Amino acid sequence: MFRTLQPIADLQAKNISPVTLAFVGDAVYTLYVKQKLVQTHDRSTGALQKMSAAEVSAHGQNTLLERILPLLDEDELAVFKRGRNAKKPTRSKNATVAEYNNSTGFEALLGYLYLTGKSERITFLLENNAR
Repeated sequence: MFRTLQPIADLQAKNISPVTLAFVGDAVYTLYVKQKLVQTHDRSTGALQKMSAAEVSAHGQNTLLERILPLLDEDELAVFKRGRNAKKPTRSKNATVAEYNNSTGFEALLGYLYLTGKSERITFLLENNAR
């Protein structure tokens, strides 16, 4: 996929707000999904956007999370739980509270992995478990 400009230490990443980690993770996952769609489908950008929206939605992320959760190590699980349990500034209009909370945890995990330079781990979790 791509590498972070300058990885930060695990401890430094763990001290970042889980909502901020989710902010980064949302961008990481969105880019991953869009790149995958462009490489596998010859469609208009409007069609690609609809397909992308389904995968990056809280519901879509929650579905993927169910597959990768058993693969997480102790540190990754702790980051996920911090993100899931974090107080969020917004509410989801199209997802259940549980799906929204889980998707925030999922995004926090991706943000943490990205910022710490663990792109191979991101690739493993996404490539081997995506729909």
